[in-house]
Amino acid sequence: MSTPGPESDRIAAAQQTLDILYDMSQLLNTGLDEETLAIAVNMIESGVNPEALATVIQDLRKEAAVMKKPQGS
Repeated sequence: MSTPGPESDRIAAAQQTLDILYDMSQLLNTGLDEETLAIAVNMIESGVNPEALATVIQDLRKEAAVMKKPQGS
């Protein structure tokens, strides 16, 4: 059996960071699930403006709520 190397340490640290971010997200009632949060973090790390991303997420939620309403309401 091989000992954990730097790559596995990096993966473990990234997972721990995401777990902490998810806990914070839950405390702040963001409504983001773990997968969506991970995608958002990756986008921000890739250079996407966080405020613009938050606006897009809010707009998509509003649109989804409108589409869920029954016709004629």
